[in-house]
Amino acid sequence: MKEIFFFLILTFVVFGIDYYAYQAFKTLFPLQTLSGKIVAGLYWSITLFIIISIVVTAMYGQQNIPKFLKMLTAAIFFFGLLSKIFAITWLFGEDVFRSISFAFKKLSSQSPTVQLEDRRKFISQMAILSAFVPFLVLSYGVLRNAYNYQFHKINLSLKKLPKNFKGFTIVQLSDIHSGSFNQTKPIQKAIDKINALNPDLIVFTGDLVNDLAEEMDEYKAIFSQLKAKHGVFSVLGNHDYGAYAFGSEDSPEKRANFEAFLKVHQDMGWDLIRNSNRILEIDGEKISLIGVENWSVNSHFPSGGDMKKAYEGIDPNSLQILLSHDPSHWDAQVRKEYPNVDLMLSGHTHGFQFGIETKWFKWSPSQYAYKQWAGLYQEAEQFLYVNRGFGNLGYPGRVGILPEVTVITLT
Repeated sequence: MKEIFFFLILTFVVFGIDYYAYQAFKTLFPLQTLSGKIVAGLYWSITLFIIISIVVTAMYGQQNIPKFLKMLTAAIFFFGLLSKIFAITWLFGEDVFRSISFAFKKLSSQSPTVQLEDRRKFISQMAILSAFVPFLVLSYGVLRNAYNYQFHKINLSLKKLPKNFKGFTIVQLSDIHSGSFNQTKPIQKAIDKINALNPDLIVFTGDLVNDLAEEMDEYKAIFSQLKAKHGVFSVLGNHDYGAYAFGSEDSPEKRANFEAFLKVHQDMGWDLIRNSNRILEIDGEKISLIGVENWSVNSHFPSGGDMKKAYEGIDPNSLQILLSHDPSHWDAQVRKEYPNVDLMLSGHTHGFQFGIETKWFKWSPSQYAYKQWAGLYQEAEQFLYVNRGFGNLGYPGRVGILPEVTVITLT
């Protein structure tokens, strides 16, 4: 019921934004003309496609919608939404000015014929022109950046690091979201590049799929090629439980999907750590690798994380690396209750897949939702690294915040 209500609200929002933005086209292309009829037909056909897609998704569930249709709808929705927001900014500014002018004339004139001024063609032209800017930027983000993997190399000094582990390399992947992929070649190239590094350890910090285990069918053979001296380890993210496709309540379909999802990890040779830990050893010296299921301060996300259970049997003096999908876990619990955790590896935010990153400046809308949203953070002797994500979700591309493979060398 909540999902249907959400989709109804979304439908009204889409229609409202589209109706307002259409005023710019209506001013330049009046409906009385042939060009106006053609523009109106094309414009509202796209809106109708989006609304029908929303209704069909609400009726039949995301798991029953073809992948291509979901990706096409997401692309048109995000492209159109941002473009129209740019357009209606001009229209809203003009409407404020027109309303103030009308009110002033109405109060200062005795004439009953005072009317609201017509929209100016120049403002409508600027509105439509400005809409093309985000359209071009978002298109570039899809065509050029969706698979433009960046290898972020970090040298990290940890005081408790055993001598035999100096130079130990960890490759971190996060947020693969295989349901959003539409290519295999660039993924294969990234996997080959990772293996060429000959890492000591590979870890994956959650969100392997968008919703369904079957999303990995085409990509399981590729990711199973990942190799590291001490193995490949993974944890669960909020999308891995299937809750967004099957709802928060338990059901046979949801259980079957989750069991199939667990088998995907097994088939790939990945060691899925679910509220437990593993000991890595080199010539008698050991470090602890801890993994928890999804843990978040946001109650809307599926959560099965249990640090107390995951911590059982851990040597408190050992170097401890924690895999936990959501970075909000760090401030909310890890730093407060588990000060011996030296390094926590997370993902989840994707860096919003949009922002600006330079040597001197870093910004993304993600920072308004998460205090730690991309890169390395430190508090006292504890470190957190937030991976920007390997895949994408919703918007099928990236602008400014590119997909990431993290390479951490312990010193």
